[in-house]
Amino acid sequence: MSMIFHRILASLALVVITGCSSSHRIGNDNQSSAISFTPYSSIEWTPLNPARGDNSPKAGTLWGDRSDDVATGFLVQFKDGFSSPPHIHNVSYRGIVLSGLIHNDDPDAAKMWMPPGSYWTQPKGESHITAAKGSMNMAYIEIDEGPYLVRPIDQAFDSGERPINVDPSNIVWLGSTDGIQIAHLWGIHKAGQPRGTLFKLPKYFKGKISTNSLSTKGVVIQGDHSVQTTAQSEYITLDVGSAFESHSAFTLRIMNNTKRECIIYIKSEETVMISAN
Repeated sequence: MSMIFHRILASLALVVITGCSSSHRIGNDNQSSAISFTPYSSIEWTPLNPARGDNSPKAGTLWGDRSDDVATGFLVQFKDGFSSPPHIHNVSYRGIVLSGLIHNDDPDAAKMWMPPGSYWTQPKGESHITAAKGSMNMAYIEIDEGPYLVRPIDQAFDSGERPINVDPSNIVWLGSTDGIQIAHLWGIHKAGQPRGTLFKLPKYFKGKISTNSLSTKGVVIQGDHSVQTTAQSEYITLDVGSAFESHSAFTLRIMNNTKRECIIYIKSEETVMISAN
C-alpha cells in the first residue's frame, strides 16, 4: 500500500466472555483464563539490528523475546528506500506485509514488491536482502525459536527449507455461510499441531471467536476505523498491528464495525472457530 499510513488503519472490537488481561484488566483475576492484548499504540520500538544504528529498521515485540530461546512475534518498520546488505539469519521466519511494499529475496533477484496481505517465509542460513518502498512499510514477523540473529553471508548454509513469496491474489480463501473466509497458510491441521490461519470477516460482522487451544496468538492484518466502547462490557479496539495472546481455551465476542473487511492472522494448536451471532 503506497498511500500515506495512518496509525489507526484497522479495528477489531473484542469483548471478553472469560477473564482477560491487558495493560488494564477486565473480568476476573483467574490467570489460567487470561487473555493479554497489545494495542498498536502501546508497542515499544527498538532497533531490529542495533549494530546498524539509525540505519536499522525498528522492531516492536508483540509476544515472546527475540533475544531469547523462545517463539516470538514482532513487528518491523522499514523506512522508504530501505535496502539491507546481503545477510542470513540463524533461525527461519514467517512474514506478513501489513503496509507499504516489501521485497525479500536472493541478493541477485529482480525486485518483486509484496503489497499488504502478502505472505513470505525466509529459511535460516539462506543469503537474502530485504527492501522496502512507500511512506510507511511494516510487516509482522514470527519465529518458532530464538534468538533472532543477523549474520554475514560467509556463514550461509542450506537448511533444506525453501522460501516462498505469496501475493494476496494467490492466497486461497475458503468461504462459509456466515460470510467468513479462511485461508490456511502453514502447519498441520490436526489436534495439538501448530498452524497459522487467516480469517477474513465481512463488514459490520458481529459474532464470536472460540478455541480449546492452550496457545493462541492473533494479529490484526487489515481493517478500518475504531469502534466505540459500550456501557455494559469493556471493548478493546485493536487496529492494524495490534495483537492478543492466550494460554487457555477462551471465547470472545468480536465485532468488525466498519465498512471494510477485517483480516486476522491466528497461530494456534487447535481449531479456531469464528461464527456470526
